Amino acid sequence: MIYIADCGNHRIVEWKFGAKSGQVVAGGNGQGCRTDQLNEPTDVIIDKETNSLIICDRWNRRVVRWSCRNGVKRGETIIENIFCWGLAMDDQRFLYVSDWKQNEVRRYRMGETQGIVVAGGHGQGDRLDQLNFPTYLCIDRDQSLYVSDSQNNRVMKWMKGAGEGISVASDGNEGHGLTQINGPEGVLVDLMGTVYVADRRNHRVTRWCKGITGSDVIVAGNEGGGKANQLNMPTGLSFDRYGNLYVVDWGNKRVQRYTIQETR
Repeated sequence: MIYIADCGNHRIVEWKFGAKSGQVVAGGNGQGCRTDQLNEPTDVIIDKETNSLIICDRWNRRVVRWSCRNGVKRGETIIENIFCWGLAMDDQRFLYVSDWKQNEVRRYRMGETQGIVVAGGHGQGDRLDQLNFPTYLCIDRDQSLYVSDSQNNRVMKWMKGAGEGISVASDGNEGHGLTQINGPEGVLVDLMGTVYVADRRNHRVTRWCKGITGSDVIVAGNEGGGKANQLNMPTGLSFDRYGNLYVVDWGNKRVQRYTIQETR
């Protein structure tokens, strides 16, 4: 099954494989700030240890936990007063949250409410120790953090404990070339260190292999549109256990699935 942050409908929807409709598992009670409501959520991850969803409740400026148990109608705020956008969790259950207003990413031990800055935090800018509107996140086995640095048109890798990041996708210039991305959002990294990016304003998904300058387009890239071989403002990315790639095709209000064989 997959979980979708249905931003405009203020809810999280669960879709089982083969189903023709989803099930609302969080929110769905209109736009608002009550404990049974969400306000344009942008990201959701699963905490398997507690069998719960962790949700970035963007315009309520909070991160909430919502149990997956049947009958649960309300969420619990675990972090508040944060301009959150993206979430990630490492194998030690540290939670990472991007703050697009403060241009930083914080890491939280479960139960903490303050956290520590692990990327950015030096004001808005394009230096290697800065970010400009960070959105989605990914964490690898070494606890290196990958950040879609949206307004800088790059993806940054911050190794654990580092004071600066490394650009691993894009030369930082807005454009359509294979060394460029334009408003990146969803980001993934595989076991080989290959980085996958939802290149939002270029309407494509690109792959950046470790040690190689430039990328290759693995999904779409045929201008923005609603055809089977097109995307329109892709935002989120996810892999399943079989290596299928899921793309949130935001402008077309759909989620597309691709196999690795098809994308290469």
